[in-house]
Amino acid sequence: MAFRVERISPIDLQPRKAVGVSVPFSSKAVFNSTYTTKDALKNNLINFFLTGRGERFLNINIGTGLRAFLFEQITVDIEEQIKQEIRASIKEWFPGVVIQNIVVQDLIDDNAVNIYIGYILDQTNIQDQLVINFQR
Repeated sequence: MAFRVERISPIDLQPRKAVGVSVPFSSKAVFNSTYTTKDALKNNLINFFLTGRGERFLNINIGTGLRAFLFEQITVDIEEQIKQEIRASIKEWFPGVVIQNIVVQDLIDDNAVNIYIGYILDQTNIQDQLVINFQR
């Protein structure tokens, strides 16, 4: 009988060791620490999607071009371009993250776009979703 071996990051087994910092930076000591790989990954993805290409000093290739779509009329073609941009960026910068689904929702009355990204971290049991809200 075959079974799948799932890996647990060793740092997740040490409850007092911080893995990363969370967003937004609003605690009394500026940073709120994250203590699990799942939380650290989600915050890394949030920071990544908030960063535009060319914005990061000494690493101008990191980030996405999602802001370029903000003032475009949301059509089926633009939705596909947004999905392709997300998939290509994740594949390049987060190779262990597998995208399960992406849903682009245009909220015309609220003048906003919501992007839902379901993902799983390869070879682990870490599965989560990320919601990105763009107000135009």
